[in-house]
Amino acid sequence: MHHVLDSLTQHLHEHLQVIYDEIPNIDYVELSAALIREMRLENAAKAPIQYKNHWSEKDAIMITYGDSLLEEGEKPLHTLAHFLDKYGDGILNSVHILPFFPFSSDDGFSVMDFTSVNQSLGEWEDIEAIAKKYRLMSDLVINHCSAKSQWFQNFIHQIDPGKDYFFTASPDDDLSDVVRPRTNPLLQKVETAEGTKHVWCTFSFDQVDLDFRNPEVLVQFVRIIRLYLDKGVRIFRMDAIAFLWKKSGTRSLNLLQTHEVVRLLRSLIEHAQEDAVIITETNIPNQENLEYFGNNNEAHWIYNFSLPPLLVHALITGNNFYFKQWLMTMPPAQNGTTYFNFIASHDGIGLRPIEGFLSAKEEKQLIDTMQSFGGRISWRSLEDGASKPYEINIALYDALKGTVNGEDEWNQARFICAHSIMFGLEGIPAIYIHSLLATGNDYHKMEHRGHNRAINRHQWNYQKLERVLNDSKNHHSDVFSALKSLLAIRQQQAAFHPNATQFALHLGEGIIAFCRQSQDQTHHIFCISNILDTEQVITASSINLNQNKQWHDLISNQYISLDDGATLTLQPYQSMWISNLN
Repeated sequence: MHHVLDSLTQHLHEHLQVIYDEIPNIDYVELSAALIREMRLENAAKAPIQYKNHWSEKDAIMITYGDSLLEEGEKPLHTLAHFLDKYGDGILNSVHILPFFPFSSDDGFSVMDFTSVNQSLGEWEDIEAIAKKYRLMSDLVINHCSAKSQWFQNFIHQIDPGKDYFFTASPDDDLSDVVRPRTNPLLQKVETAEGTKHVWCTFSFDQVDLDFRNPEVLVQFVRIIRLYLDKGVRIFRMDAIAFLWKKSGTRSLNLLQTHEVVRLLRSLIEHAQEDAVIITETNIPNQENLEYFGNNNEAHWIYNFSLPPLLVHALITGNNFYFKQWLMTMPPAQNGTTYFNFIASHDGIGLRPIEGFLSAKEEKQLIDTMQSFGGRISWRSLEDGASKPYEINIALYDALKGTVNGEDEWNQARFICAHSIMFGLEGIPAIYIHSLLATGNDYHKMEHRGHNRAINRHQWNYQKLERVLNDSKNHHSDVFSALKSLLAIRQQQAAFHPNATQFALHLGEGIIAFCRQSQDQTHHIFCISNILDTEQVITASSINLNQNKQWHDLISNQYISLDDGATLTLQPYQSMWISNLN
């Protein structure tokens, strides 16, 4: 037991020395002891097992706001629990409830109090009840908090806790290289009890950045993590983590200290709860994103941020070139890590992750097509003061209502095709509730809220939703049934384990194809999708199926002929999962 604690203490010392190397007068011994106390690890008896996968092909995560479903006279977290229990069918075993804390803006990501549940949603008991049945993912909004929080009010009055919690800089500092996801000014002028200060605001003036140069801030967040573990959280989504550490004269993005903070928090979390998982939310170019795996000692999962824009691009152009280029450059995730696959979320379709893939012409075509389908564009500031598109704001169902040639009749088929591709890929599938329900653009909410992202944050009346899902004659129930059917099939296939081997197939530009192979190498699935609005025929021999095995399509439940000259016909946007096992 003492050996485990001694080893952890040594690791914490090493992390802290890297993080605070340039900060004077840090007592590493006392700080390590404080972190161990806050995480209640004084009696740690067991070290976490490295390279262990705490996930399988059974896992599928639904992403939702706590109030995406509204039932009159009922707390939204109760309604969400009812929906999961009634319609999840054992297929959705995990849920990411977006920030459920008191907030002042940004639909939850401007947190006023990290330790309580927004009363309009419910109570901690409601969170705990969901966590008992489903693997719960929660946001750790670690980069910033609300300007209306008690911490920031204390900063203004220069009293503790909060007096030294926020990052300040001088307008004269060299901030020319700072990477921003927004166009508003970086520094906010604030009058405090000790004079004028300029507070760093990566996102908005209501979201003030915390100063991790102050070890007290780190201790506070370890205390918050311990609380979340106690309440049942098992997946920690580190929001906007790439911006955590700031330094004048740098990009203030992905700095060494930021990576080291992730490593330190992973050490603490793993010792407290071995099967808990860290996922880093880093909407940045693909290569920078991959760095958050570290040496298998940072994030367990990373978002596959390049997947949404590249898959949408492939489906609206009918050309797999860029998608396949990306697929072939993605390194296999080592055991103990995996990818978090999604094609829609509460945010938009990010454009930074396609840097290095799509040309400027291809990016413009994507943007123009999405705008023609009702999408909006959010912008960010560049170092020279110019603006550049940052993300496309659109509901995925509407994003796939046509091609670069305009709207067509293949909306539903194209949408299901997108998910069959995503569900087949290496990694864990995450499906946004509004994709599960095939919800379209919500222009009313966007105009009412005054920001573009609200276009894909519809709130369903639960009674109306139940009527829709019980009526087989609408696209909502059709899509819902189709996606759940695909997930149910996926759950039964060892070759769809998040860490099963994957390699790309080359069957022409109008087909996205790849093979998955189970870790024991006995089970193969060939995932083949037609991304054109016309029928395509391929020869069975082109897939190189083993003649000594019997193959069938898991989706249609049809056997595949391997006779000489046998062909496979794929209808527009049809997918096949061709398996050697039932």
